[in-house]
Amino acid sequence: MKRRSRLRRLLGFADGSGKASQAALSRLDSDDVPEAEVSSTSSGVASHTSSNGDLGSFFESSTPAEDPYQDVRERMEELAAKDRAMFATHDEPSQLHDLSLPAFAAYTTYLGYAVLIVCGHIRDFFSRFLGGRYSSRSSTFASDNLSLYAPLLKSWENFYTRRLYHRIQDCFNRPIASNPGATIQVLERVSDDGNKTMKLLGTLSDLDNDSQRELYSNGDHFVAVSDDRVARQCINLGSYNYLGFADDWQVTCARDVIASLDDLPVSMSASLNEFGTTTRHRELERLVARFMGKEDALVLNMGFNTNATTIPALVGRGDLLISDELNHTSIVNGARGSGAAIRIFRHNDIDNLENVLREAIIMGRPRTRRPWNKIMVVVEGIYSMEGEYCDLANVVRVCKKYGAYVYLDEAHSVGAMGPTGRGCAEYCGVDTADIDIMMGTFTKSFGGMGGYIAASKDTIAFLRQRCAGSANHNSLSPVVCQQVISSFKVSSESLRAPSQSSHAHLLNAFLAVSPNVFDLLLACFLLHAHRDLILNVFQFPPRPFPSPCLDANLLNFRR
Repeated sequence: MKRRSRLRRLLGFADGSGKASQAALSRLDSDDVPEAEVSSTSSGVASHTSSNGDLGSFFESSTPAEDPYQDVRERMEELAAKDRAMFATHDEPSQLHDLSLPAFAAYTTYLGYAVLIVCGHIRDFFSRFLGGRYSSRSSTFASDNLSLYAPLLKSWENFYTRRLYHRIQDCFNRPIASNPGATIQVLERVSDDGNKTMKLLGTLSDLDNDSQRELYSNGDHFVAVSDDRVARQCINLGSYNYLGFADDWQVTCARDVIASLDDLPVSMSASLNEFGTTTRHRELERLVARFMGKEDALVLNMGFNTNATTIPALVGRGDLLISDELNHTSIVNGARGSGAAIRIFRHNDIDNLENVLREAIIMGRPRTRRPWNKIMVVVEGIYSMEGEYCDLANVVRVCKKYGAYVYLDEAHSVGAMGPTGRGCAEYCGVDTADIDIMMGTFTKSFGGMGGYIAASKDTIAFLRQRCAGSANHNSLSPVVCQQVISSFKVSSESLRAPSQSSHAHLLNAFLAVSPNVFDLLLACFLLHAHRDLILNVFQFPPRPFPSPCLDANLLNFRR
């Protein structure tokens, strides 16, 4: 009860009975919102019936169970309603956030780096005379002879590794010994050379003395995994597990996924265009196409490569690609590899997008002033590093006005956004027929890997031949295809039910955090909870943060 009271105070409940703004919640019942829609964080179930064949049963909803977070749900609904008013119903003007870094954070960050760099150069200077762990030593590798070979790393890269990265190397590449659920078991590592190299601790018997063994075994977060290896139980803030399939996979998907190995191999060892297409691939493509409301779909082996290989197939020389300034690296790489001209518009600034489009149409190509062959606008449903929604309704409106194609990346929104998990288009009330290319991944919400492109039949038929991810890359594993199909079945049956709500697993995890960091983490969580859980932890200034994080039983990765 004490923790629950703290949660209520952070949400702003003074008298213990939070009531949502009636004006904000009434928008959810307005005529502008489909009957099935609820807010993006609601645990209520939206009814969605379909008559398009056998796959219609995939998307039937179930009766919601008792909500364990009902006492704070109304406040979270109010926050979600405000976002819907700005980005979906447009009852309130959009508020562009100032993304500039505060001066204090910037100066202290640069100061921290400056101190590390200066100290690193001082240590390098004295190591020439006194020796040290990075002193040059004889090597048996011929490539280490710099009189015959050029150095593999530039001097700055080598310096950064020696003097900055190695100081906090224990933060990264941590081996895990459990499923990446709300909690995760991390194997303990030790270093005998000041973090230059790391090795697994192993078992308690590998420690030097009994006092060390007692210190580990009596720790609050000590666990012993297979072969009695020493591990630490941590809160997982880094895995894509929006719908919780990593927590209950054995219950929800294991039977069908393991059974698929009776008929199909783990890998087809061929591309889709050769011998890499199976009945599972076709079933998944039909399922995705129907789920997204498009004619056809193409599934690929890697989410990052879905953007990086599809965009170059769609645009090239003589085309113009207009990209939001905060688009993901995969989109940036695909745009650069396409050969098309690239223009950037300010994040979620529709007026700036319209100005860029108007100028591109009036001025045409540089030098020749000939018109562009085609113009494609690329946006994301949820911008993963900022946790902000795309103003999709206005983006589509402007693109239709000027005849530009729309490419929507729903890597972080499909499955976890919208009342039935159909992503940003459903959330914003945009007809998917107005979106030319819909991209998404199976990594975040569906407990799998790979990505998809959903579009018209002609577009998909073209991409099957021209997209490098389809023509040249190994096809998606049939086992992963079955995993995604099974997760679609499960999520369609209980999507937004309290037991499967997109934030229940993380909130349970946060409630278990030690008190010294609970307030900070919960505040960060609540700021992003109504933005479909796109939560990122930043740290300023740079310093070795594993100690407080691991002491507090936390583990954070950044992609």
